[in-house]
Amino acid sequence: MKYELLIAKRYLFSKKSHAAINIISLIAVAGVAVATMAMVIVMSVFNGFQGLVADLFTGFDPELRITPAHGSTIDLNDDKIKALEKLSDVAVFTPVFEGQALAIAGDVQKVVVLKGVSDNFVSQSNILDALYGDAEPLLHLDVLEYCIPGMQLCNQLGLPLYFTQPLQIYAPKRGERVNMANPKASFNHDELNASGLVFSVHQAEYDSEYILCSLGFAQRLFEKEGCATALEIKLTDSGKRDNIEKLLGGTFKVQDRYEQQEDVFRIMQIEKLISFAFLCFILFVACLNIMGSLSMLKIEKRDDIQTLSAIGSTTKQIRSIFALEGLMIILGGALFGMIIAIAMCLLQQHYGLIRMGQGEGSFIIDAYPVVVRTMDMLTIFIAVVLLGGVSVLFAARK
Repeated sequence: MKYELLIAKRYLFSKKSHAAINIISLIAVAGVAVATMAMVIVMSVFNGFQGLVADLFTGFDPELRITPAHGSTIDLNDDKIKALEKLSDVAVFTPVFEGQALAIAGDVQKVVVLKGVSDNFVSQSNILDALYGDAEPLLHLDVLEYCIPGMQLCNQLGLPLYFTQPLQIYAPKRGERVNMANPKASFNHDELNASGLVFSVHQAEYDSEYILCSLGFAQRLFEKEGCATALEIKLTDSGKRDNIEKLLGGTFKVQDRYEQQEDVFRIMQIEKLISFAFLCFILFVACLNIMGSLSMLKIEKRDDIQTLSAIGSTTKQIRSIFALEGLMIILGGALFGMIIAIAMCLLQQHYGLIRMGQGEGSFIIDAYPVVVRTMDMLTIFIAVVLLGGVSVLFAARK
């Protein structure tokens, strides 16, 4: 194999008798490099947006969310739940109760999602970074109950940051039909006061529907004292999810942030795979230039092929010469494209060269996010070698 590689290198870098062959070889290298560069950049942008979405959900979604495998509520007096609260893997244990209710502010009314949380909710996630207003994040004080509505919901209800009239909250009574003669009698009613805070996680699903309140308020309104619809867990630095799943058994479902937003991330992953497939097709078209380059080279080197055959070289060895040259073109183009693409991604990360929108504040972020992942680079490199190898083997055997 040594002399085949030596001849292949000689053919690749030596000057050809026809300039067109050199040009075709350069086009082949450039085609592979550009296709590889496009794959790296597109995959990195998808990674960046996936990380951005994950960061947006981080402000509201807990590290781990525990829900009942069957039924809709969790008994907080359950022995497993009490043991979970004391587990060394758990840094913050927050029971929550969610339910739909009717919010009325003046003449405006809207169905909202009421999320009751315990007092340690600010330690559970990055919700403090999503709070706007100059006040302490208190949800109850003595007999007063406070709320933190989503920013968009606050606008829809026409509420200022410090609204003076309490927000009226209604929830259907359990097991009762609506009394058409007196509809209000079929609902539990309570009031929420302004806390001076609103939250915004830049997700309409939350910002336009959710109201944060105390856990006790939600339990009383929905007549579920001592119960929760979910448990939000923040692990210690050495905490393990497996220990929690082992303790709870199969009666509860444990989900991380990605699993809590499974549909969103599945769609993004499908989009990424489809884009990768299209780019692989473009790469294969670019690799066809290698076939042209090798074909032209074989025509020029007909005398050399006859000489090699005369001195005892087999057909397999002669084919190996051209296959090795094609492989070098592929590897050269792939490495060159990756280096350029990684350099462009690093520049985008540090300087934000390609902006989103005309000015700052038009979008959640000002520049396209990019994240280069080693596994993506390895996958792209393997795809380039495989697709390029198919075209090289086909050209070498003809």
